[in-house]
Order: sequence, then structure tokens, then C-alpha cells
Amino acid sequence: MACALDSLLYTIFSTIRSHSFIQYSFRSSHHLEVQVGGETMMARLLRNTIGALNTSSEMVMETNNLQCLPEPRGMGQDEYVKTAIPLGALVMLCFLQVYVFRLRRVIAAFYFPKREKKRIIYLYNEMLRQRMAFVIVQRKRIILRARRRQRVPLLNQIGRWCPFLKRFLVRRCILCNRPESHNSLVCSNPDCETVYCRICWKDLGKTCFACNTEDVVSSDESSNGERGYAD
Repeated sequence: MACALDSLLYTIFSTIRSHSFIQYSFRSSHHLEVQVGGETMMARLLRNTIGALNTSSEMVMETNNLQCLPEPRGMGQDEYVKTAIPLGALVMLCFLQVYVFRLRRVIAAFYFPKREKKRIIYLYNEMLRQRMAFVIVQRKRIILRARRRQRVPLLNQIGRWCPFLKRFLVRRCILCNRPESHNSLVCSNPDCETVYCRICWKDLGKTCFACNTEDVVSSDESSNGERGYAD
């Protein structure tokens, strides 16, 4: 890319230099002659005095804008190679930066194993905390959507009254809103029949939280102070 950019700039500057050259030429001539006739003393005096004013000059001036034009110089193959090697090394260092940082952690863990153990335990506990928070948030989201669905049960009633219409009613996962497919799972409770995709069902521990919303809320509130972390 750098070589292509250099070639493009060289072409542009060469075109500018060849088509923007301007040359100016200025010529002028000046001739002054005063003639005094007569042979008297006054005439001779005037000829001697005014004759010094007789001048003749000619001026020729040529100029151009050559000094203002760019002077591009194309790079040779050796120069391209010398330019490409540092750029390639720079790109390689950008990719190797991640592994260098990992090596830094390995060296620090070798000299400070206790500190490394504390760091691992902290990261593990942080992942557990985020996992618990994720599950709690998803539970509350399911509860809210289940309550909204209970307020407008028209589609569910139509599906129960006319089972053959279920194929035309597009149901979605209550958590990720993905359309129902052959891999989707439906709650076995006939009063619930909440649809879950396989991934969300696995993340929720294969438990439907839309059936007993009150029990889920009470269990979440009681388990806030019982979260365990690794030591």
C-alpha cells in the first residue's frame, strides 16, 4: 500500500511538473537622439551640451516558474525493499503485542506465585459475580415479559382453542426473542407454554421462570446474602 501511494504521488507530481511549466519573455528597446542644426556658436554649444542626452538601450528578460515546480524522484527497487522491511516489522509487532503481554504475565507469575494465585481467585470470583448478576437480570426480564403476556392472552387462547393455527402463529423465545424452531423448547406446564431456545434454556439451568414468578422473586431476594465465592 505504501509503495502504491508513493507511485501515485510520483505520477501526480510528474504530471504537474510537465504541464505547469510557464516561461515569460520580455523585450524592450530605447533610443533617444536630439539633433541640433546650424553652424553658429549657439548651435555648436547646444550640440555639445544636449548631445550627452542621446542614449540607446535594449533590454531582454526571460524568466520561468521552474524553481516553484516540484521535482519528483522515483524510488528504486532497493529503496522499496528498505521501506517495506520496517513496515512489515511494525505490523508484525502489532500482532505479537498480545503474546508479549501474555509473556509478561507468565514472567510475573514465575517470580510472584502467591500474587498470581490471588489474581486468579479474584478473576474467578468476578466471573461468578457477573454470572449470578446475569442470571438474576434474565430472571427478572422473563418475569416482566410473562406478566405482560398474561395481560394479553389472546394469542395463547387462540392457540389452545385451535391447535391447527399454531403453525401460523409465530412464537418467539421469551428471553432472546428468537423465532421458534424445531430446536426450541416449550414449557410442559399447559398454563404456561413459554418458548425457549436451546441456548437460553441451558443458560437458565433448564428451569422455566415464567411459571411461578412470585417464587422466583422471593428466592432471588433471599439469596442475595448467600452468594459464595472461592477462596
